[in-house]
Amino acid sequence: MSRNVLVAYASKMGATAGIAEAIGADLREHGHDVDVLDVAQVHSIEPYAAVVLGSAIYIRRWRREAVQFLRNHVDALCTRQVWLFHSGPVGPDKDQVQEMPAAVRRLAHEIGATPAVTFAGRLERDTAKGFLARRLATGDLAGDSRDWTKIRAWADDISAAIQRSTWDRPADGTTPN
Repeated sequence: MSRNVLVAYASKMGATAGIAEAIGADLREHGHDVDVLDVAQVHSIEPYAAVVLGSAIYIRRWRREAVQFLRNHVDALCTRQVWLFHSGPVGPDKDQVQEMPAAVRRLAHEIGATPAVTFAGRLERDTAKGFLARRLATGDLAGDSRDWTKIRAWADDISAAIQRSTWDRPADGTTPN
């Protein structure tokens, strides 16, 4: 397998997509071939040695399309390195770690992915969708809470893990015993 990496995301208001783009850019800087795609655009993960999947998280739930992506590709994901993240907390609670929803936790365990990392999100009037989000975007929760330093550091860790696994593989791409 090559060092091709898929960074897929499910975003409602664009904040998770922005995080995915930043992760993709960081991985490219480390020499990886990276595609950053909305999960709806991904039909096969065959070309990728590693997959990073992110979802917005609202009321302790991942976006339906992100969970469906995991279900649709569970067999293929079992043979790849997989990292998960979710974004959502904003305002004073922006550093609050969100637990993975039960279905995501089961699928992550099945494919051998580590628990999802929580990144703070963004809630702005211009991008808020739905009555509640628009209402909250006018108060203390409004603003961009994403921590780009934390996001880049996580992407750096992913790059290092991919590099280690590439060095550990024989030239024919098989897994050593």
